[in-house]
Amino acid sequence: MKLRLIMSAAALAAFAAPLAAQTEIKFGHVGEPGSLFAASAEEFAKRANAKLGGKAKVVVYGSSQLGGDKELLQKLKLGTVDIALPSTVMSSEADLFGVFEMPYLVKDREHMKKIEKEVFWKSLAPAAEAKGLKVIAVWENGYRHITNSKRPINKPADLQGIKLRVPEGKWRVKMFQTYGANPSPMKFSEVFTALQTGVMDGQENPFTQIYSAKFQEVQKFLSLTGHVYTPAYATVGAKKWAGLPADVRQTLEQVAKETQGFVYQKAAKDDEELLAKIKSAGVQVNTPDKNAFVAASKPVYEEFAREVKGAKQVIDRAIALGK
Repeated sequence: MKLRLIMSAAALAAFAAPLAAQTEIKFGHVGEPGSLFAASAEEFAKRANAKLGGKAKVVVYGSSQLGGDKELLQKLKLGTVDIALPSTVMSSEADLFGVFEMPYLVKDREHMKKIEKEVFWKSLAPAAEAKGLKVIAVWENGYRHITNSKRPINKPADLQGIKLRVPEGKWRVKMFQTYGANPSPMKFSEVFTALQTGVMDGQENPFTQIYSAKFQEVQKFLSLTGHVYTPAYATVGAKKWAGLPADVRQTLEQVAKETQGFVYQKAAKDDEELLAKIKSAGVQVNTPDKNAFVAASKPVYEEFAREVKGAKQVIDRAIALGK
């Protein structure tokens, strides 16, 4: 009898052990160490873990360890990754996210806050949920600029024939085709080698991604086009998210939204510091004719408004919020 009780206790302990084990919340992103993505995800994890009190633990996997942007979105849907930080790629999931692919739409971070409040949560977030993805907070990727190994880019015509890596989102491709470049979507993790070997002449990214990925080592020119401001979205898979305890969900969502202030503050600071570092690495920097780029962007807006249902209202509202 005593032996049976001991065996039963052991069996119960073995059964209870996995239930008592801490739930790991896997957070995957494509940013390299030192990038805004890395800083944002790590700050979020630090804050969330302090509040979760052992109920769960956020563990960050950067540098595309869990896959590129498209794989991460797929893994969110499958439930093998819990949180990811997509940016441009969201426009390939839900067409309305292409609004953030429209050149020179977002004036500054204060304008972005208004767009988030009045446009994002009302129109874009539901479009993501219809695809099995839930955005829990809006963070930042940043203002994007062009680097290349051929020549300074002062006007769209200077892009003629430039082999340009772009993220996996069709509107960025259309935009640079309109400008005269030869754009090709490519995983972020593959870009350095493509630039180093000449497979690509150039790429476009915020300073934080340019510097942390060491593109300044394989690029001669940086043109401050600031052509697109790209948000980043702290995103979960709707199905897996629904299976988490309500208090864990509430903590993660609350902390994700609170982390935005840190993200914006760091992004603004990085903008100044990283440009100086890129210049000191020997990269030639020029300020292009933005009016020429704005004028050349008109067909992209027209095509987006024509092709995507509800796009015109979203664009018009976003522009009005900046006036």
